[in-house]
Amino acid sequence: MSHDDFPTDRPAVVTCGLPYANGDLHVGHLRTYVAGDALSRGLRRIGQQTAFVCGSDMHGTPVAVNAAEAGVDPREFALDYHETYAETFPQFNVEFDNYGHTDDATNTELTQEFVRSWVEEGHVHEKEIEVAWDTEEDQPLPDRYVEGTCPYCGEQARGDECDEGCQRHLEPGEIEAPVSTLTGNPAEYRTREHKFLRLSDFQGYLQEFLDRIEGTDNAKNQPREWVDGELQDLCITRDMDWGIDYPTEDDTEDFVLYVWVDAPIEYVASTKQYSERVGKSKYDWESVWKFDGERRHGTEWDDDWTTAGGEIVHVIGRDIIQHHAVFWPAMLRGAGYNEPRSILATGFVGIDGKALSTSRSRAVWADEYLDAGFHPDLFRYYIATGAGLETDVDFSWDRFAERVNGELVGNVGNFINRALLFAHRNFDGTPDADVSDDVRDRIETTLSAFEAAVREYDVRALAELATDLSDYGNEYIQRTEPWHLVDEDPEEAARVIRDCVQLAKAVAVVMQPVLPGKAEQLWGQLGETGSVADVSLSTALEAPPETFDEPDQLFEQVEDDHIAELNEELQTRMDDASEDEDDGDEEDDIDLEPLETDRISFDDFEGVDMRVGEIRSAEPVEDADKLLKLEVDIGHEVRQVVAGLAELHDIGDLPGTRVILLANMEQATIFGVESNGMVLAAGDEADLLTTHDDAPLGTRVQ
Repeated sequence: MSHDDFPTDRPAVVTCGLPYANGDLHVGHLRTYVAGDALSRGLRRIGQQTAFVCGSDMHGTPVAVNAAEAGVDPREFALDYHETYAETFPQFNVEFDNYGHTDDATNTELTQEFVRSWVEEGHVHEKEIEVAWDTEEDQPLPDRYVEGTCPYCGEQARGDECDEGCQRHLEPGEIEAPVSTLTGNPAEYRTREHKFLRLSDFQGYLQEFLDRIEGTDNAKNQPREWVDGELQDLCITRDMDWGIDYPTEDDTEDFVLYVWVDAPIEYVASTKQYSERVGKSKYDWESVWKFDGERRHGTEWDDDWTTAGGEIVHVIGRDIIQHHAVFWPAMLRGAGYNEPRSILATGFVGIDGKALSTSRSRAVWADEYLDAGFHPDLFRYYIATGAGLETDVDFSWDRFAERVNGELVGNVGNFINRALLFAHRNFDGTPDADVSDDVRDRIETTLSAFEAAVREYDVRALAELATDLSDYGNEYIQRTEPWHLVDEDPEEAARVIRDCVQLAKAVAVVMQPVLPGKAEQLWGQLGETGSVADVSLSTALEAPPETFDEPDQLFEQVEDDHIAELNEELQTRMDDASEDEDDGDEEDDIDLEPLETDRISFDDFEGVDMRVGEIRSAEPVEDADKLLKLEVDIGHEVRQVVAGLAELHDIGDLPGTRVILLANMEQATIFGVESNGMVLAAGDEADLLTTHDDAPLGTRVQ
């Protein structure tokens, strides 16, 4: 692993968090896999040898519970979902080089090798712990057969994770007021010996690891709380039958390994399977995962990390940061394997401005999107450009149609069709002329931005390159008016259209990571041979073929009536789910975000300057449906602020409204409008914060 700019001379592997083989895929899942796929394609485009691997997570209590309810074997149950996932991912143009699963022989062997290495190096110890027990069934209760209260935040939690609250990993016995999910009776705790990986052995290493890891800020910063505090050892065994057996010489242990032991090791196993399939001469899995330094003893190494292995990039959901930034590096270190170069944690996906909730049927499922008849690249573009990688993004059928029709149909598709149609009808293809210096410079700037986006793991910027270049192309056509030049100055017309065809070829090259299917279609319309997936970035500047056929429309308009049908189907499903739920207080149906576990000091709070203000004027921001430009009087001065209130408040009612303004917010330019502060509001409906009485404008909030 190095920290040299991509491309490096070391092989890379990109992985995505394993989908759990216990339910259908929805748009929230797909965000991670689209990002990983786009990043893999981008790395290859700039010349980085890259494998993109993943697999299904087959083990764990939920699979065992649901399989028992279905009356089938857990392996049969999980394999059914695994096969569904393997079929679904390519339908979204997510193309793994290898897609395995955690119950195959390769992962089983590697997992047991990892554990044996930890045992040999003294990193595993036994400890008596309190294990939940169902006295009615007279059997131990694995983590997810237990529910109770999180001891840290007080939210409802599972036995191994506070999934509804602070999202902490919970060790066996930590959960309060435990209840058996088998019978609903209070669970009883009994003492039993289990195996633990001594994470404290790796505390110093993990602190240094977080100093050098690349990736999203949440993946680099969130683990500090655990690594800098008292690092709890990880219980690596469970009392159940479904899973990988704990390795022993005499087969005396009746444990299986915790699912978060064998799940990440599938990254290694899947890479190994790919290497074995294509041959080590093409891709050597050991040169990626194995540490090249000389091991001395214990956790001590010959620590020249610039000589260690290949470039490992993990793309995950932010709910599993702790597992990948704390447990996994320690597991790798203890077994003599290379550490990740980067961890990228994506934000969540909401539906129509609210949190995605499968229990309330507030979700858009993968097969639902496909059944709607939309091209997979449209979803890929929407989800990649909706927000920065670690920021939450909202999926709305209305917004989906707006973005597709405006940015893909009206911009990219419009430019491509105008340029290629004009070229075909007037020149039978690419005119015999040189590309202008301005257009060549613009393409070269785009290629440099492509490389920068890949190196910075900026999938959103990568996805926007094609639309930006097409926007330039549309403006160029409007400015030069080639339809007049054909008669008035044929030589100049040829030069202009030569520029446009070159721009179209560059669009195909840079759009391929995010819109691979549409890029391939455009490549064919240009009369190019082979696949656009196989060309280098510099191909964007090579001359297009002399002749090509009349182009077809690259993108089709999304019709309003189709979107209305999809919205109605979603609402009906959500209404049906609500009717099936028990009646309760209105507050029970509110999706509350978990409280922040990171506390700030009083001095930090003193540095937050909030002031009482009053909105003097409000007007829409051009080309931004949700944004308003506000003039806010805060006593000392009137501030211009951009706020996302357009769809939630009547513009005419806002002037005269008292608000609270965060006055020392960094200035920003949003849609070309300067914003100097932030108006505070609560919830998805933007309930504006104000004061109870008429405090003078400019009064500081304390």
